[in-house]
Amino acid sequence: MSEDDRPSGTALQTSPLHDRHVALGAKFAPFGGWTMPLEYAGGGVLAEHTAVRSAVGIFDVSHLGKATVRGPGAAAYLNACLTADLDKIGPGQAQYTLLCAADGGVVDDLIVYRRSDDDLLLVPNAANCATVVRILAEAAPAGVEIADRHPDFALIAVQGTESDEVLTAAGFPAGHDYMSFVEVDREVNGQGRVAVTVCRTGYTGERGYELVLPAAAAGSVWDALTAAGEPYGLQPAGLGARDTLRTEMGYPLHGQDISPSITPVQARLGWAVGWGKERFFGDAALRAEKAAGPARTLRGLKAVRRGIARPGMTVLGAGGEELGAVTSGTYSPSLRIGVALALIDSSVGLDDVVQVDIRGRREDFVVTKPPFVSPRVRES
Repeated sequence: MSEDDRPSGTALQTSPLHDRHVALGAKFAPFGGWTMPLEYAGGGVLAEHTAVRSAVGIFDVSHLGKATVRGPGAAAYLNACLTADLDKIGPGQAQYTLLCAADGGVVDDLIVYRRSDDDLLLVPNAANCATVVRILAEAAPAGVEIADRHPDFALIAVQGTESDEVLTAAGFPAGHDYMSFVEVDREVNGQGRVAVTVCRTGYTGERGYELVLPAAAAGSVWDALTAAGEPYGLQPAGLGARDTLRTEMGYPLHGQDISPSITPVQARLGWAVGWGKERFFGDAALRAEKAAGPARTLRGLKAVRRGIARPGMTVLGAGGEELGAVTSGTYSPSLRIGVALALIDSSVGLDDVVQVDIRGRREDFVVTKPPFVSPRVRES
């Protein structure tokens, strides 16, 4: 989780909640051009991971991008650019989607919040926000404005079985449908009335919410949520736990499992592509690859013994032939074994046994369909 995509010599950005993390004794790491908490003193990755799976955790994910798309025909324009069919959701709903290049490679994956046909919010990845905005702005019709709002807003995620109770205790709405959002205007200490978007989304596989709010109000809202969460065992959680949680779900990380050189077809993200749409960026290349079948496929791997695969490690067949490479890999605190995602030859099937070269030692892994842990995002 220490990969840093910022241009050489560019200073790292800090979250509007940086002082809260310092006070909590956070260990920081560079990620996507930002310095963000990796784990917290008195917690650590395993404790933070367990808190999210068994109770509730709170994450600062303000490094994620924020951009607005506004103007007559804004939704129709985005629908002609992004992969998923935006017409399948209405106002108050969100959608996972992809922005692809002409060759089908993934420029970024992102969430679209549809406020109305003429007003949408995008949440791309940290390092890619400016690129997403530039690409969409270059092709935008007259009257549609794409604005980079990255520094203007903070994003706080409350994830876990007890997330509803925490939000309710803090005075925020909860209980709405998965991938839907509610916009509220509420009093925040020292900030007056503040507009907050509460969306039932997340990156952990647990029931949970993400709050988008003005950066100036982030500290007060963080304090309110942490105070409300104390009776429920709320634990601040960093990027380390975020990575183990998302890997257990098989959720892709841009730059590793998807990238400009890895297509949605290869990454088994065809469900996020509106194949029935007339057009979207990269549609010709993706339709051709889908029809022909990809040469390589993103698969889940589960360790047979104690091996922990890491990104970049080589995946081998029974005869020692090279099949591909691990894209994400970690120790699963929930299963207490190693789990991984790997981009490997499409001839490899589910339940096949492959080997991962772990620093010169070959360890057996079973090809497994993610998620490795049952998701509870739709838990009622």
